[in-house]
Amino acid sequence: MKQITACIDGSHGAEAVCHASAWLSARLQMPLALMHVLEKPESPDTNMSGSIGLGSREHLLQQLTELDEQRSKLALQHGSLMLEAAKELVEGRGAVDVSTVQRHGRLPDAVLEVQEATSVLVMGRQGEDHNDPEVASVGTNFETVLRSVSCPVLVTPGTFPEPRSFMIAYDGSEAAERIMDVYPKSPLLKGLQCHLIMVNADSPQRVKLHSAGDRLREAGFRVHEEHLEGTDVRTTLMRYQAQHKIDLIVMGAYGHSRMRSFFLGSHTRDMVTHTPIPLLLLR
Repeated sequence: MKQITACIDGSHGAEAVCHASAWLSARLQMPLALMHVLEKPESPDTNMSGSIGLGSREHLLQQLTELDEQRSKLALQHGSLMLEAAKELVEGRGAVDVSTVQRHGRLPDAVLEVQEATSVLVMGRQGEDHNDPEVASVGTNFETVLRSVSCPVLVTPGTFPEPRSFMIAYDGSEAAERIMDVYPKSPLLKGLQCHLIMVNADSPQRVKLHSAGDRLREAGFRVHEEHLEGTDVRTTLMRYQAQHKIDLIVMGAYGHSRMRSFFLGSHTRDMVTHTPIPLLLLR
């Protein structure tokens, strides 16, 4: 059975990851796995040159080794406590069949190991290495994970209020059409107000927009369609989001139209970095 996988760490945004993953688990009635990855800490710079004697140097190396072992034990204990607290939090918010796991190594590698069993991956926009919600940045591992995985990714900023509405950034591409085939059948977004948005589209694409809207309505969604014009796609979308107080943005991570450049490379980073609300990236 598929699961929701949530990446937990000691960052400011970890609580939002818990709230988001609990929401997903409860709505989809799907098991939730909370994962904490212990990456090997960098060794401190140690200058052993100069007049230090051989015996003293060997003693110092022994002390450094013991210190590294203590750090590893403390990190393991800290991670276990974080996972216990996270499990209590998500169970209190309705998550089902919650499990916890600690892994050693790199976060991107750990995520790839579980992606086949993962229905949706939940990650905070910033990890412990970029732990300031006031600064527009993403974590060091985040972009590597985003480029590597094939499962949907729910990206959370500093908070995650339960969504009441969502916006689909639709471009009429084959990837977007696949999304329209799958997600209207999913219970994840049912009952939420849907805003179906297309930016700078020509006439044939607008026909696709209306067709996509009809398919969503047939599936039971309340849909408002909108075609927008703007020189910058992100700015145009975010202006609309703010005006209509939309809680969640849904978009394909890869496209094949003029919006392709928006969804790839630096533009994906730009959107994730500056979007003040959760972002569900679909494949």
